[in-house]
Amino acid sequence: MSDRLRRLQQNGSLLALPTVAWLVIFFVLPLLIVLVVSFMTRGRGGVGQLPFTPEHYERTFGVFFIILQRSIGLAALTTVVCLLVGYPLAFFIATRRRLVQQIALFLVILPFWTNFLIRTYAWRILLGEEGTINGILTGLGLVGEPLSLLNTQFAVLLGLVYGFLSFMVLPIFASVERFNFRYVDAAHDLGANDVRTFLRVVLPLTLPGVLAGCALVFIPSVGAFVTPDLLGGTKGLMIGNLINKQFGGSGNMPLGSALSIVMMALVMISLLVYVFANRRDARA
Repeated sequence: MSDRLRRLQQNGSLLALPTVAWLVIFFVLPLLIVLVVSFMTRGRGGVGQLPFTPEHYERTFGVFFIILQRSIGLAALTTVVCLLVGYPLAFFIATRRRLVQQIALFLVILPFWTNFLIRTYAWRILLGEEGTINGILTGLGLVGEPLSLLNTQFAVLLGLVYGFLSFMVLPIFASVERFNFRYVDAAHDLGANDVRTFLRVVLPLTLPGVLAGCALVFIPSVGAFVTPDLLGGTKGLMIGNLINKQFGGSGNMPLGSALSIVMMALVMISLLVYVFANRRDARA
């Protein structure tokens, strides 16, 4: 029996070799290259060259630290807004009849049928000084002159929430759909009001979906560059835009690599927080 188990383990290792090779070649190796380049000196044309230097990390946490803070802040705010909007929406969808659920979920995922770049350009039309929103506000007499909505951090936040709201709704919907509402009746029978029932029963049991949704929104938001570039201009510059500029033209590849490593570290920290919180919730 032990020989058979050993053969199965060996066969399983052989079957995993293509996947391991793929990860090493297309994930680990490029990551190591970026890490090495991040410690190089900027050469002619922005490429990296010897000697090694920590200068680019000093600049990342020095001159560009405000952009790093802005990226984390906007990503965190986007996550909070998506949670506040997405949780009630997911709860509403999960508690409807099957037909209404299917229609509502179809509407939630419908924006993904259109290219993300096109949807972001649509927001430029909506938020422009001669756009739809300002046209409605001036037409109703609510404002005397068009508002400056475009090229602001508010426009970036609005675009990020619109782009990633579905990533919050779908995991929470899956958690709420599996929730046994008899627990709510039991809590009411024991004297708990609606608020206490939600905080002590509903929210803890649907927390895995909340954690998954927060991770799925925060991680792409912190590295976003299309939305800040089109809707924020210079006022909405985020770390993703800064990295993109360093690898174009005569930029600074070592600096872009250092910024990329810092951003990946933020992503890894977010994933570790998600995994730790999920395990703690599972043990509870």
